[in-house]
Amino acid sequence: MFHATALAEDPRVEGVVVGDVDAKRAAAVAQRIGGESGSIEEVIGSGLDAATIAATTSAHADLIKVCLDAGLPVFCEKPVALDYEETVEIVNRVESSGAILQVGFMRRFDAGYREAKRLIEAGALGTVYSMHMLGHDHEPPPEEYVPQSGGIFRDLHIHEFDVLRWLMGNEAEEVFAQGSVRKFDMFARHGDFDTSAIIVRMKDGVLVVITGSRHDPAGYDIRAEIFGSDDSICVGLDGRTPLRSVEPGVKSPEGPPYPGFLERFEQAYRDELIHFLDLVEGRTENLCTARDSLEALRIAMAAEVSVAERRPVSLEEIG
Repeated sequence: MFHATALAEDPRVEGVVVGDVDAKRAAAVAQRIGGESGSIEEVIGSGLDAATIAATTSAHADLIKVCLDAGLPVFCEKPVALDYEETVEIVNRVESSGAILQVGFMRRFDAGYREAKRLIEAGALGTVYSMHMLGHDHEPPPEEYVPQSGGIFRDLHIHEFDVLRWLMGNEAEEVFAQGSVRKFDMFARHGDFDTSAIIVRMKDGVLVVITGSRHDPAGYDIRAEIFGSDDSICVGLDGRTPLRSVEPGVKSPEGPPYPGFLERFEQAYRDELIHFLDLVEGRTENLCTARDSLEALRIAMAAEVSVAERRPVSLEEIG
């Protein structure tokens, strides 16, 4: 609904057609934005100029292929696919054909992350020593989502795995990961975790520590702390960050805390869709490619192997 609304509000868009496996839901969204609705097959065949995929993760690959078969430029929420071989297939198809596929890693369009990248590239931090990234969901997902999510590394942390490559301008070399179930047994029932910790060594030696949780009662918390020889900076630290100091005299955040990802990254989501429309019009380059999705997936897979085998895993082992 968010994507449909944002697209309908753009003056370049003449009309939005909404398709969903739930016809009533598609019709309700279409009515809200003044658009049309139909089955997914009807929508894809209705003479579109481009397609946006925001379906459940397990449906992404099939929908991408159908849209590419129809010759449509495609924006797809992350990831391209849960399966490595299927992701490689799509990447090869896109790169060999020159088709447009922008992947929804919205943090690349967030103002804070973009400023951090500008400072790193300008050398304002000096030699970058390390980075700490964290991702804490406010509330865990419903249990029916867990088995089709791909797990905490492919679902929650895929954003960290993408943005660390983008920020550092470098590739991951080695991964060591651990996972635990601290509170929600439903994750254990599906072979997943509600708590995670990952160390990533980049090829240039930068060390990245990533921690995650499926539950933060204080609110949705996404941050990146980057430490260098000349300066240290933080993305995601503001008056709504759900974290308080217990040092005497330090005020708590003004609040209210972010309740979820849409509120925290609303403008980034809008900006990535604006960029997609620019891309469709041929006015810009793709800043978030299918290969970017593949490289983030490889890091997630390395984390999974690391947890299973209790050892550091080289990215050369993956794929």
